[in-house]
Amino acid sequence: MAQVLEFKLPDLGEGLTEASIVTWLVQVGDVVAVDQPVVEVETAKAMVEVPCPYGGVVTARFGEEGSELPVGSPLLTVAVGTAAEGEGDDEGSGNVLVGYGTTAAPARRRRIRRQDDVPAAASAAPTRTAPAASPAPAPDATPRSGPVPVISPLVRKLAREHGLDLRELPGSGPDGLILRADVESAMRETVQVRAHMTEAEAVTPAAAPTQAPAPSDTSVGGIRVPLRGIRGAVADKLSRSRREIPDATCWVDADATEFMHARVAMNAAGGEKISVLALLARICTAALARYPELNSRVDLAAREVVQLDGVHLGFAAQTERGLVVPVVKDAHARDAESLSAEFARLTEAARAGRLTPGELTGGTFTLNNYGVFGVDGSTPIINHPEAAMLGVGRIIPKPWVHQGELAVRQVVQLSLTFDHRVCDGGTAGGFLRFVADCVEQPAVLLRTL
Repeated sequence: MAQVLEFKLPDLGEGLTEASIVTWLVQVGDVVAVDQPVVEVETAKAMVEVPCPYGGVVTARFGEEGSELPVGSPLLTVAVGTAAEGEGDDEGSGNVLVGYGTTAAPARRRRIRRQDDVPAAASAAPTRTAPAASPAPAPDATPRSGPVPVISPLVRKLAREHGLDLRELPGSGPDGLILRADVESAMRETVQVRAHMTEAEAVTPAAAPTQAPAPSDTSVGGIRVPLRGIRGAVADKLSRSRREIPDATCWVDADATEFMHARVAMNAAGGEKISVLALLARICTAALARYPELNSRVDLAAREVVQLDGVHLGFAAQTERGLVVPVVKDAHARDAESLSAEFARLTEAARAGRLTPGELTGGTFTLNNYGVFGVDGSTPIINHPEAAMLGVGRIIPKPWVHQGELAVRQVVQLSLTFDHRVCDGGTAGGFLRFVADCVEQPAVLLRTL
């Protein structure tokens, strides 16, 4: 008899807590080798092929394509080798779903999972054991102050999508296990309660005719878009930035005419073409060398500002899947040609959804070129846990006083959002003024090299 091992969805990168199944690469019954990719998933950061650490026959898959699984939940099971005596006795606590404290053997838990599809009325079926036939004591079997007794990640997802707290639901399965039928029953009760509340509000005479009641969830129309994947990760990250970072923004207009002329001259000299973003990145790294306070992060536990040795430069890239921020590692050690090539490589990978978690994490400063959207200015939100972000608007012809006369020049607005804990306005203003001086007079940059 083969030993059946459970493979859980691993932690795929910094800060990731869930992933959506895009494509299963194996079927039940397929033979897999150790480290063979078995599923392609989409995290909040990238598309990733997940390899299985076991070799054997796939006996079960958990989750359909398009479903979302939390990290640590069962992904698939594989039958390997020959089972040792006492199979499962020592594996129950090690192979369970994160947040479920059972010590039952994996094979037993899989049998329970396949019975999840049985209707709720099946609790009275003759095939159930005596404890399962009497669901009344089930709520007391698992204290709600401890782990929630849920095996199926689909049940967790269903409850989460409908705002149900699993700790408050009684389970009709063995040992108080919460089944899909329990969640669906709670959903129906919630809808009924809301309907009664709406009816009560309709007949309440105390409501003033000039005061419109706030609409309940059941009365609001429109389309609901789940905050998941990249969109959900962006929402969480930006919310955290606003909560934790006391940010401030300063901005300045700069004459970018000579900057654009310099780029044309550099590209005319032959070699790899240099992008506007690469030149701006080169200016950023030079500015950060002068103002290292902005290449830092705050250690709240130690109450310290940690100034970082190198610059790992993130840049905002809009893709069909949403906004991502790839990171150019060791940007301070790269010249303009190297930066341009790396920006192009990472942008192509971002649009194809092939960025790795390592290419999306570890940034120390972010450059955001929102000028590509045809806008002049913005107040960027800092990419937590970084300390600053430089925003660049579109470069367009505008009236400008040049050498004492009114002229049409190529003008750009630069904005810097910074963490006020790491520096004051003088430092931030000095950084931004240096960047603007390099844009207006590229020769200034040569003095820093």
